[in-house]
Amino acid sequence: MPGWWRDLTDLVLPAECGGCGRPRTTLCAQCRDALCGAAPCRVSPDPRPAGLPVVHAAAPYGDAVRALLLAHKERGALGLAGPLGAGLAGAVRAGLTGSGAGLMDPGAGDGDAPVLLVPVPSARAAVRSRGHDPVRRIALAAAGELRRGGTRARVLCVLRQRRAVADQAGLNSRQRQANLHGALEVTAGGGRLLADGGRVVVVDDLMTTGASLAEAARAIRDVRTESKGRPAVVTAREMPCENAIIAAVVASSPDSFGINRN
Repeated sequence: MPGWWRDLTDLVLPAECGGCGRPRTTLCAQCRDALCGAAPCRVSPDPRPAGLPVVHAAAPYGDAVRALLLAHKERGALGLAGPLGAGLAGAVRAGLTGSGAGLMDPGAGDGDAPVLLVPVPSARAAVRSRGHDPVRRIALAAAGELRRGGTRARVLCVLRQRRAVADQAGLNSRQRQANLHGALEVTAGGGRLLADGGRVVVVDDLMTTGASLAEAARAIRDVRTESKGRPAVVTAREMPCENAIIAAVVASSPDSFGINRN
């Protein structure tokens, strides 16, 4: 009966691994290991955008991990949000503990304030087309994973696009930075929510050039300096962004893992 029931279920709701297509499972053991089997690493694109925080990634973007992210984002495989969120949570933990980055302890100076996960926002048209916001969904899963592990965490969707941007496909690093510069802002009231929390972690599903993460950090940094009565525009040299904001992603381009090589 159990086997017959699985066969009938597959006819109605066919299930296959989002990474390799293996039947009767949304994520097989091999693809789960590709996503979460290795320790998250600090990553850095080359060239590195100005103002980019320290970034940690769960896995290189390729093969099974690439297929999993695309299945979740473009094909609506919502069941993958949990494992992708677990991968992101691991990257967040690596950033908070500051392995190799010289960062502060997660709770240093913040008392009992939760870690704040701030997703990079998707364009409204993309959310409507996909029927969901993949980064927000993964961030919520990551926050749940962090809480189950004893780390207080919440998701703050306080960033929004203030102007339209061109399609990033086909743009090089400098073109992406120019395309995104000044494109994001913190929502009304978002600055107060950011000020009430602890460490801020900008999160995304994928980092390629780092332009999106750098722009998100810039928008948060600006509203924080305004709330403290400082000039709204500061340079990365004036504000040590590594100690104020960190970033975490599920996957990053394989070349960005070169920072960990001897």
